[in-house]
Parts: sequence; structure tokens; C-alpha cells
Amino acid sequence: MSSEQLAELAGVNAAKVRKDLSYLGSYGTRGVGYDVSELVDEIAHELGLTQDWPVAIVGLGNLGRALANYRGFGARGFRIVALVDADPDKVGGSVGELDIESIDDLGAIVADRNVAIGVIATPAGVAQEVTDRLVDAGVGSILNFAPAVVTVPDGVSLRKVDLATELQILSFYQQHRPTPTPLVDAGAPTPPATAVQATRRR
Repeated sequence: MSSEQLAELAGVNAAKVRKDLSYLGSYGTRGVGYDVSELVDEIAHELGLTQDWPVAIVGLGNLGRALANYRGFGARGFRIVALVDADPDKVGGSVGELDIESIDDLGAIVADRNVAIGVIATPAGVAQEVTDRLVDAGVGSILNFAPAVVTVPDGVSLRKVDLATELQILSFYQQHRPTPTPLVDAGAPTPPATAVQATRRR
């Protein structure tokens, strides 16, 4: 596939495609293009998607359960290996094939299952405490769904998913969408002129 074809699919120009892909190495042939399967493998390798990443979800409310039931993670190399909660009424229950375990056992869970990524789906008030526990247990990457700003020490990767912010972004685009022109039925009667229009005709 040529850089022009890739650019058209990505919505950018061909020069940008060639520049970006050059960071991966020399995978294109001038006048021929890119071997798609080789390029896909190399991008997957660069993104860390060629290996299995064990994930623990902390907080099994509605959001945590929805994340635990989502099957798309496994297809991308993210394997849910632990479900953790502080609520004794939830501990001992299960979601799918996984049991919900106590947050008091988080350190042992992370160590025994080599958890690499922690997902926080707790209420805002305990998000920082859960973050600290994950960091102390040795988790190197954290995805925060809680509606709170948390901090991590240097060397720990943190990403925040703020659904309210995403909705605000959509609200902006919705507000600035062009107003569609109403369709006029050729068989419909012509609307009466307004008073202003009638005055102008005189």
C-alpha cells in the first residue's frame, strides 16, 4: 500500500505518513509502498500490543462491572486478572469467571499475577488512596476512571478518562454544527409573507 493510500485513509497528507512511519524504521519501498502485514506487526510491537498485559480493576460498582464484562480488552492483549473492592458485601462475589477480592490483599494479588496495569473505577473520594496502594504494590501504569485528579510518582504512567469532559467536547461540536437547511415540499403552499416582507414589497 502506498503512503498516498494510507494518507487518504488516515485523513492526513502522504508526507506526514512517511515521516511518522520513518520512526519505526525503513519499511517502505520507493515506488512500491509498504508491506501492510509487516507494517501492522511493527506498529503493534511499538505500541506494546504483541504481549499480554495483566490488568486489575479496582472498584466494582456499575462502571467497574461494565469494564470487567467488556470482551474487547482481551482482543487487544489486555487480560483482566483481578477484580478488587473494599466493600465486604461485594468481596466474594464474582463478575464473569473472576471472583471479587479484597483490596487488603492487593499487594499479594499484584505480585502473584504480575499485574502491570491498574484500572481505578472507584468513587472520587478514595481514588488517591487506591492509586497509592497500586503504586506501593508495584503497578507501573494506571488508568483512572474516577472523577478525581490523582497524582503518581515519577516512573509511573497515568492516564485519566473523564467522561464528563468527553461529553463537553461533543457539546462544543454539537453547538457549532451548521444548521441544516430545511427541505421544502414542492407541493406545500407558500408561507404567508411577514409584515416586514409585505412592507418592503410596497
